[in-house]
Amino acid sequence: MRIKRSVPARPALITALALAAAGSLLLAPGPAGADPLPVTREGSAVDDRAAQAPASAARRALTADTATAAPTRSYPRRLTLSPDPENPGDKSLKLGLTPYHAIAPKLNALQRLGDRVSVEVTGRSAGGHRLYLVTVTAPETTRQARAQERMRELIENAPATAAKSREIKRDYKTPVFVNSNIHGNEWEGTDASLKVIEQLATAKDARTRDLLAHSRLYFNVTANPDGRIAGTRSNANGFDLNRDFVTASQPETRAMRQIELDTQPAVLLDLHGYVNGTLIEPTTPPHGENYEYDLFLKNSYANALGMESAVNALGYTPAKDGVEPAQIPFRDQEEGWDDWPPIFTPQYAAFHGTVAAHTVEIPLTVNNEEYDELPVPELRRRSAINTAVAGAAIRATLNHVREHRGTLITDQIEVFRRGAAGAAQVPVSPETVPGVPGIGPEDVYTTTFPRAYVIPPGGTRTQRSAPAAARLVDHLLANDVRVTRATRPFRLAGRTYPRGSYVVDLHQPKRGMANALLADGRDISGKVSVMYDISGWSLGSLWGATVERVPSGSLRGAPLRPVGGAAPVAHVPAHGDLRLRLTDPREIAALNSLLRQGVPVRRAADGSVIVPASARREARTAARTHDVSFTATRQSGTAPLHRLRVAAAVAPGELFALREMGFDVTPVSTSVLNAGFDWSGTDVLFVSAGLDRADLTEPARKALDAFLDGHGLVGRGAAGAALNAATGRLAVKPVEGNADANGVIRVRNSGGITRDAPARGFVYAPLWFTDPGPGVRVEQSYATGNPLVSGHWRPLRDGSGGPAAAAGQASVVSGYHTVLFGTEPLFRDHPKGEFPQVARALFTVAHSASVKESG
Repeated sequence: MRIKRSVPARPALITALALAAAGSLLLAPGPAGADPLPVTREGSAVDDRAAQAPASAARRALTADTATAAPTRSYPRRLTLSPDPENPGDKSLKLGLTPYHAIAPKLNALQRLGDRVSVEVTGRSAGGHRLYLVTVTAPETTRQARAQERMRELIENAPATAAKSREIKRDYKTPVFVNSNIHGNEWEGTDASLKVIEQLATAKDARTRDLLAHSRLYFNVTANPDGRIAGTRSNANGFDLNRDFVTASQPETRAMRQIELDTQPAVLLDLHGYVNGTLIEPTTPPHGENYEYDLFLKNSYANALGMESAVNALGYTPAKDGVEPAQIPFRDQEEGWDDWPPIFTPQYAAFHGTVAAHTVEIPLTVNNEEYDELPVPELRRRSAINTAVAGAAIRATLNHVREHRGTLITDQIEVFRRGAAGAAQVPVSPETVPGVPGIGPEDVYTTTFPRAYVIPPGGTRTQRSAPAAARLVDHLLANDVRVTRATRPFRLAGRTYPRGSYVVDLHQPKRGMANALLADGRDISGKVSVMYDISGWSLGSLWGATVERVPSGSLRGAPLRPVGGAAPVAHVPAHGDLRLRLTDPREIAALNSLLRQGVPVRRAADGSVIVPASARREARTAARTHDVSFTATRQSGTAPLHRLRVAAAVAPGELFALREMGFDVTPVSTSVLNAGFDWSGTDVLFVSAGLDRADLTEPARKALDAFLDGHGLVGRGAAGAALNAATGRLAVKPVEGNADANGVIRVRNSGGITRDAPARGFVYAPLWFTDPGPGVRVEQSYATGNPLVSGHWRPLRDGSGGPAAAAGQASVVSGYHTVLFGTEPLFRDHPKGEFPQVARALFTVAHSASVKESG
């Protein structure tokens, strides 16, 4: 049971302000208050169900580009949408909500209501469905629209000037972003948004006219149409999109990211379900250390009070409706629903100038077991209440924006000003954020920004980092981080860097975004007892590039030029046989493309592969396609490689990563094997989730054992270790650490599987191996001392399962056609620098009589 903060539940001054703001736009003020309930995590962060996503969804995610912004033009912007085929299986229908196929006709009708509503398509989902952005604002000529864009750019790029601009104070329209249905089986935000859009399109009252004259309201009507249709939390690739903002691996996330970059919202709502009473951010500690939390808390708390008042004013009660009063975790809870990682929509938005951002969890559960078990009338009663609650939250937010637009824009400008000036953060306190109750030392999270980061480009001696460096630079640019490149060698803080090095100056408006992606992060194990989701995520540590933190120094006079993209890495020598290192997922993908074409590739003793000169044309295509570099070699190679066919009982992120590296993968699970699986088309089995040998039928168990008798096994985590033990392969003892532990770790690489791998890894529910028997090789170990770099990893109550117990223990072991991982080398597209370890493991167990022979 969570413990409430011992502070007043409703400070009189703030409540009075909130009630005044909530009294317009179709809502009257009402009593506020909450009897807080425990905050519980939305299921396990460790996915133990085997992924079944179709390969087509991965292809779309890996190739789809977000719709680029059109040239500035006037509002409204008319777009007639073609209808989608009617789908009687859409899960929204049972709830009496809007099915996906009805959204396009509805949006066409809304555009016809007047001159305030515009619709655009921002891309397509992993499942191929259109993503819609609706803009509601007073009409603008092309000249007026250009003026808005100019002011928006001034706010970000010249914040000191913007702070003094009378034009911005007078004419700039406050951008507001309402994001709905990011979790597909949390439906009602979509319907609430459609209702609010319709009301705004036709309302004649002075308050609405004033709101639209001074605001642009952006509605992402359904962020996850795949999940909306299927009734799943995830998209068609099995990804939780509200965990994807650091890596943006999915097209839906990239579309949301682009909306935020293009619109620069000052206020954001992300509509979710289901917590009773309605849960309204701001959250419990720990708080994100890379954004300007004082400004974020000030504005988010004030708007939360208005939403709380509006939701409670609907009049629903526990006795009559089963609806508890709304709650604000910052005020009402001690811990358990934090805003520490930037994987969530509101926390990511804070890096782009959003100063009031909220996850709102509407109250009554209608998904999962309730969807299947409750009668339809009860489900529809709940959905109607949820839609009303979501609508109240939207309207209260719009009222707040209308009343406080000056403060919101002033504070957004200040976010960018601090970044550009390299100013220190302002710790939260009762003095710096007056009126917000209960601020204490537990809420203070700030960081010391370095002067810059340097990312060397890679070369003959550091070739491993070249594709990784290019990928990381392009990712930074995609997140609106400014990157420069050295036109000649230069010195910084007493060190010389080569020509072509990338430099990320932390004196820039979005320094928080840059630091969140590149910094190691922090070990917060001692700060709180529980975290809501991941606690460490450093792409600077995990993507395989060399990233050097420069704490201080001057960039004045450095030979640096801004870049709009990383320099191409692709290179193929004109003569001789070719060598390709396998230290990056792009190199694995290039190898698999060559094998798919039948190119005769051989392994080299150093872990690389040799491509004959006769395949130079194919190598050039692979180099361009995957942006990798081949070098000339006189090595002849050893054993030939062949195209692998992988059966995989793995989590969604792992399946996606395997396909990203170009493997031919067939998803399997306990149920798939029990239904009868033809093993004849499989070379190797990878197991980490959803396959339990004890639950197999006798025929399925015999078929699995027969396959493993002559084929390789790669296992990860408890499920992989259990199958290894059940089939008597590697003689090791798996030890499970704290299942809630996660983060970036230090490792020591010692084998062929981990050759040239980074000295950092990632864990969630870490596992290690002890008591190795004959023939077992330790490929990698947890570092001695405290292996945790950043994240949250505590021992269990009995003292076991912590980082001290894991220190020095084996994290990856191999032998007898088997490799076992205790780390998370493919987790949610985060540790790309570790991906090649899994690829090498698959090739090794499939091609060698023993792992040890692979050297």
